[in-house]
Amino acid sequence: MELLKHFLDVLLHLDVHLKLLVHDYGNLTYLILFLIIFTETGVIVFPFLPGDSLLFVAGTLAAQQNPETGHPLLNVWLLMPLLMAAAFIGDNLNYLVGDYLGPRVFRENFRFLKREYLDQTQAFYAKHGGKTIIMARFVPIVRTFAPFVAGVGTMTYRHFASYSIAGAALWVISLSLAGYFFGNIAWVQHNFTLVIYAIILVSVLPPAISYLREKLRGTQP
Repeated sequence: MELLKHFLDVLLHLDVHLKLLVHDYGNLTYLILFLIIFTETGVIVFPFLPGDSLLFVAGTLAAQQNPETGHPLLNVWLLMPLLMAAAFIGDNLNYLVGDYLGPRVFRENFRFLKREYLDQTQAFYAKHGGKTIIMARFVPIVRTFAPFVAGVGTMTYRHFASYSIAGAALWVISLSLAGYFFGNIAWVQHNFTLVIYAIILVSVLPPAISYLREKLRGTQP
């Protein structure tokens, strides 16, 4: 329970925690952010890391100056390509693991895989095809499972890589620049926790709506 409370505190106050990280670790913050984005994207047992809100907050800090040096707390032009690379490399790892395990993941029970998430991602593919790799970037949990399921299925690596590059670029650039240009507006600064809530809500809304639709279809005679 304490661990969950700490995770929620970090999630809802990312601006404070990330600023402390920059203060304490300096340029090592780039490596830490790289590892978080890589882990959320590439390690299938960590689908709950705060990728969307983290990118927004990182962009916000890139627009703020260090009072001691007068330089930005983070360099947005270094941050974006670095985190795009993290997302793409994580996708590749996930794809390769899925390709190695193959279709048996849908026939056997693996303790580190939650069947509900696999089925949800499979349904996403059935509806959107290869574009799932791009669209899933903006949907928590699904973005972690999408490259894995692509590896399990019949998508060739060439097609997967092209979708993955596009998805990583759109995801990182849009959220980082949103934080960079809007994160330091006075109203946003004064209501930052509310903004983080909104980002989380917008992120989880599509799968929640899809889940409810499936449930309603299942209850219809």
